[in-house]
Amino acid sequence: MAKTSPPKKPVRAESEEETKAALRKVLLRKRADLLQEIKTEISKYIKGETRQLVDTALDDGDWSVVDLTEDISLRHLSAHRETLLKIDESLRKLNEGTYGLCEDCGDVINEERLKILPFAIYCIDCQESREKLEEMVKREGIG
Repeated sequence: MAKTSPPKKPVRAESEEETKAALRKVLLRKRADLLQEIKTEISKYIKGETRQLVDTALDDGDWSVVDLTEDISLRHLSAHRETLLKIDESLRKLNEGTYGLCEDCGDVINEERLKILPFAIYCIDCQESREKLEEMVKREGIG
């Protein structure tokens, strides 16, 4: 007589509250990291690191480096600001109970996607559609 193995216990799925708490923690950690990076960038300006480049610029090539350095720093700050706004919006949605819903179709955004990109506002299908549309607009020169 063949032995049967005992039935496997189902893996306990995280409760909705546990999932929300974990996502909130990820969002808050990402927010804190971004704020630290922003403070570091701003402190560079306060300490005069960019000014030191300006003081040593001798020719057009040096000035190009100064311009490029400032442009990169400003782009980083702008990108960080946009990400902070997305994180704050996600935290607001978590508190309201609307977090994780696609802003285009209203479907639930896949939990794995939210773990990777916790401030995602579109499901994979809608995000891909938006990216294809953006690419078409760029290619066709529309807009």
